[in-house]
Amino acid sequence: MALTEVRSPAQLGLTTSIPYDDAFLVQLRMMACQGVEYFSEGKHLEGIDRSSGVIQFHDLRRNPVAVLNDPFHVLHIRIPLRALSAVADDMHSLPIDELQLSPSQSVRDTVLRSLFLALRPVLNKPEEVSTLFISHVTLALTAHIAHKYGGIRDRSKAPRGGLAAWQERKAREFLDASIDGDISLSRLAVECGLSARHFARAFQQSLGVPPYRYLLKRRVERAKDLLERSSLSLLDIALACGFADQSHFTRVFRASIGTTPGAWRRMRFGGK
Repeated sequence: MALTEVRSPAQLGLTTSIPYDDAFLVQLRMMACQGVEYFSEGKHLEGIDRSSGVIQFHDLRRNPVAVLNDPFHVLHIRIPLRALSAVADDMHSLPIDELQLSPSQSVRDTVLRSLFLALRPVLNKPEEVSTLFISHVTLALTAHIAHKYGGIRDRSKAPRGGLAAWQERKAREFLDASIDGDISLSRLAVECGLSARHFARAFQQSLGVPPYRYLLKRRVERAKDLLERSSLSLLDIALACGFADQSHFTRVFRASIGTTPGAWRRMRFGGK
């Protein structure tokens, strides 16, 4: 999967063809663009909604191109067919080859729009976004598309409870070992013998938060311990706890604790 933001203050004219790919390009329009025309397999697509906030699906097997005669701003995410079919397989459903949408159909989908916007910080400050968070959002996005537009039905018989005691212990161990680094949702799921979708659901049921929030909480707890028990600088503590830099550390710590790391350390030492 690949996320791209495309913005142009002026008209671009005819776009170049995208090479054939077994994937869909899902587009969230960030601003109205009345001067855009779309073509698929050489045919002009009629009835396009060109307003802000709409979502359009482009089949990259059908040579989609556009003519841009106005300023343009969109978010694109490329979703391989194999990613959608993996969701279907996980639910014991048939593979997905097509979406239940016409080439010219645009949709207003508040869930999909929110998931798009949740990923936008990946483009602005990728160093501050964990792999676990990206995995969590892209899993939700892919599952939503597969359900709503791929027509799958969940026929799986997976247990609906939380993690078994050994799975929870192993997940905690792996997350605690990743305080200063990164780990993917799929890696955690494999270690627990589950699919990523079932692991994410079971983890949240057992611990009350998704894995990426658990990891963030553990990083803050580790930072508090270092602030109180060591003389390390704030930057060194930030890096030791997996934060991108001191500024990132300060923002996350303040959001979690209500004050800055420096102020918290001073309070613990009686204002000294």
